[in-house]
Amino acid sequence: MPRDILLVVGEEIIECPMAWRSRFFEYRAYRRLLKEYFKAGAQWTTPPKPLMCDELYNTVNSFETQEARNCQAEEGIYVTTEFEPCFDAADFMRAGRDIFVQRSQVTNMMGIEWMKRHLEPQYTLHILSFRDANPLHIDSTFNVIGPGLLLINPTRPCHQIAMFENAGWRIVEAPPPTVPKDHPMWLASRWLSCNVLMLDPKRVIIEENELPTIKLFESLGISTIKLPMRFAFSLGGGFHCWTCDVRRRGVLESYL
Repeated sequence: MPRDILLVVGEEIIECPMAWRSRFFEYRAYRRLLKEYFKAGAQWTTPPKPLMCDELYNTVNSFETQEARNCQAEEGIYVTTEFEPCFDAADFMRAGRDIFVQRSQVTNMMGIEWMKRHLEPQYTLHILSFRDANPLHIDSTFNVIGPGLLLINPTRPCHQIAMFENAGWRIVEAPPPTVPKDHPMWLASRWLSCNVLMLDPKRVIIEENELPTIKLFESLGISTIKLPMRFAFSLGGGFHCWTCDVRRRGVLESYL
């Protein structure tokens, strides 16, 4: 899932300092491509990679169950501490000059502050929080699907939604997912139905079985490209996670 580790902002590719020990060497899979983009003129940035020593993590005993992780996150206690910067690219959502980010189990406030200092003033970083603070990444909770058009997960309301409403954004609630409850979901939730890939404001790639979500996009005048990917959801991630856009047409705008 390249979008977990690579964040493309303008002509810069940021190789993110992920917190998972099991994913430390994942950046190596993309080094050949990154060197090609660098030679073609891209800016290539690698923030300080975390040492991943025990001080970066709260004790495992505090997070033995999913329910415990949910409660701890609601109280502002996460698996990751503030020992050193860490963040996943998938906790950031870009919209022109505005970039939205959440504090999650893998993205800490020190990592967000590193990005803030690195990107501002050209880009504005907005910190968002949600009723459910446990999900690792933002793109099944909050998804920008067009200029001033926001798809939100109704089970995870955004505490800062008024910021978008005051700016004239249209807020659209995603319908419930159709993934059967007995479908194996080892690393993600059924709400991967929200994890769609916008090719442009008028075209979206979406899982072919998510008929309510397909109808929603079509009612918005957005053409749907339907692909069979339900069983890949079991491994974690959706269309947005499995891709990393490196080219965009248009001009850089501010939407807030």
